[in-house]
Amino acid sequence: MTVGLKTWECLPSTDSAESSTNSNSAPNLAELAPTKSSENFNNLLNNIEPIASSTSSSSSINDNSHSHNISALKKHLKAPAKSGRNHAGAKYLASQYTSVKRAFEISSLSVSIPLMFLNLYFLLFYFDIRKWYFIFPAAICGILTADFLSGIVHWAADSYGSVEMFLVGKNLLRNFREHHIDPTAITRHDFVETNGDNFAVIIPALGYIAFKFMYNSVEQIMLDYNWLMYLFLLSVFVTMTNQFHKWSHTYFGLPRYITILQDMHIILPRIHHRVHHVTPHDTYFCITTGWLNYPLEKIKFWSSMENMIFKLSGIKPRSDDMKWALKTE
Repeated sequence: MTVGLKTWECLPSTDSAESSTNSNSAPNLAELAPTKSSENFNNLLNNIEPIASSTSSSSSINDNSHSHNISALKKHLKAPAKSGRNHAGAKYLASQYTSVKRAFEISSLSVSIPLMFLNLYFLLFYFDIRKWYFIFPAAICGILTADFLSGIVHWAADSYGSVEMFLVGKNLLRNFREHHIDPTAITRHDFVETNGDNFAVIIPALGYIAFKFMYNSVEQIMLDYNWLMYLFLLSVFVTMTNQFHKWSHTYFGLPRYITILQDMHIILPRIHHRVHHVTPHDTYFCITTGWLNYPLEKIKFWSSMENMIFKLSGIKPRSDDMKWALKTE
């Protein structure tokens, strides 16, 4: 999907399917071929030539058709995967998940989760029933802020930088490059790998909230309570963003209440997020709830930002993303 007037030429899609040039020709077995890793399909390939040769002697037309299909089938099996876990780029990027990164994610969870419970205790302790009406607006504002921030981070990481960049390349951008080549990789990540980075970024905010509760006077706490409630709920929705994102790619085994929340568009719906995964991945970047995707698209927010950056720096968006998508070895 291309939205708005782009300053640069559109890059060719790597997802487009080849169309048949002869509608009367025999079906192409390559198009019907299952995943390359299928053992049964490999067995079929090993046995198809003798079967074809024994049945094609009655007609030269049949012989040519079988020969064409067998050749196409072998060519398909040898061709590099265009996407998915067998894609060369996806394999390499997945292999760059290190024990150091894992340790960082575990440390982030170990710090942020206790801070969340500590702040929740303070919020409940100082809660004034006369301010009950503020909780819902604070939650809505927290969701909208988290959704917008998820869009900004997602757009920036998708569109700019490279995996070779110091520190952030393999620790942050790598995930985004892998995700476009192998969108279901996130469904194979455990809770730590899925959410570790998000829990890391909220530690400063949670630390600030805890400091306010522990060192301010009661009077000052009551004055700041609404602001602290908003920050806390924002932090909660930030931590849940990638989990919502993971569920939007999960089509089997989700609890019923999750699919109901998706269908009601309270959290990121599956069909809604599919819009982003159409090459060249240039729209619908908000992934907490996706509420802001349509209005931001309507005002051409992302394309305007990209045009401005291109005019100022000459940098095209998603050039590194396309490089990994085209990787074959």
